[in-house]
Amino acid sequence: MKIDILAIGVHPDDIELSCSGTLLRHIAMGHTVGLLDLTRGELGTRGTAEIRDQEAAEAARLMGASFRKNLGFADGFFRNDGEHVLPIIQAIRECQPDIVLANAINDRHADHGRAAKLTADACFYAGLAKIETFGPDGAPQPRWRPKALYHYIQDYNLEPDFVVDITPFMEKKLGLVLAFRSQFHQDGEHEFKGELQTPISGQEFLEFLRAKARTYGRPAGFEFGEGFTAPRTLGVTDLFSLA
Repeated sequence: MKIDILAIGVHPDDIELSCSGTLLRHIAMGHTVGLLDLTRGELGTRGTAEIRDQEAAEAARLMGASFRKNLGFADGFFRNDGEHVLPIIQAIRECQPDIVLANAINDRHADHGRAAKLTADACFYAGLAKIETFGPDGAPQPRWRPKALYHYIQDYNLEPDFVVDITPFMEKKLGLVLAFRSQFHQDGEHEFKGELQTPISGQEFLEFLRAKARTYGRPAGFEFGEGFTAPRTLGVTDLFSLA
């Protein structure tokens, strides 16, 4: 199935935390969105890979994504090599996105920057005719290079190249984050209460997410925003299209 936007995250919940407001906005505009997780997040302190699988599926359903796929790379131990870049090329060629959203180019978690480079390389190589890949039916895949690649911003407060207004979708974004019940604070009793606390499992982290969205939105004139960096200079043909 061809889609408009493919969001790629190295861990289940990366997408929800960092660019789900943008995806919700574009789904509301009639665009199609697919989600691709590179690992199952099995090194996470809380929960299990199986639980994260269920949570990711529920978050995709709530978002209205066209599909969610997991490539099953080893959390923490994947590399930027042929073994790992080819499955991403296959996924890109299969759904032919016009835009790809990828992990932050630099971040606290070592996996994020490495996944950003891996995804960027896959987007480029997917357009090379002499790299052969095959679809689920065994047929050769045509080459496909997305028109644009943008990196969402994660834990570090990077300077954005542009900001998307997510004000109407902020509450629904937080709902998608909370679909990952094993990872984030839930009001009242829940089955993960006895597990170890992490930097993202407390109530203050949800407050941080809201404050971060305000921080990125304010300079652009939005109540809440999500920031992105671009690996190339962005051009415009109409000054009135700029907010």
